[in-house]
Amino acid sequence: MQNTIRIIGIDPGLRRTGWGIIETLGNSLRFVASGTVTSDGEMDLASRLCQLHDGLADVVHSYQPHEAAVEQTFVNKDATATLKLGQARGIAMLVPARAGLRVAEYAPNAVKKAVIGVGHGEKQQIHMMLKVLMPKVEFKGNDAADALAIAICHAHNRQAITSRLAALAG
Repeated sequence: MQNTIRIIGIDPGLRRTGWGIIETLGNSLRFVASGTVTSDGEMDLASRLCQLHDGLADVVHSYQPHEAAVEQTFVNKDATATLKLGQARGIAMLVPARAGLRVAEYAPNAVKKAVIGVGHGEKQQIHMMLKVLMPKVEFKGNDAADALAIAICHAHNRQAITSRLAALAG
């Protein structure tokens, strides 16, 4: 008998970290919630990372997901920006891991392919497909939409990951 699995998708960013929660049962998807955790750009880096940590920890505590998925970082031309994004991504992975969740990682192209069918596409295509896949979906902004797409990508790929982990453990 299958159980409903609640998944949090996280789109890391230092200014805005998007999050989206879905439930999956078999092939069906159901929207639960989405939002954005923000940090104050006037504060020092450590304080901003604390804001992201605390905001994501509140979301994980409130919605009690079973699994987490985080988008992998792409490399920018600006090394400083890439490093800061990597630190925000570390927070995005740490929070669910500290809550006892397995954290999967997906490349941006894999997320787009899972949601719109191709590895390259516009934000509007993702928004449209989210509404097709989950008619009751609600999101404000690209960060929350991207986080929902990451959660959907994980829902589509989790069976293969679970099978591989079981084979390694057995």
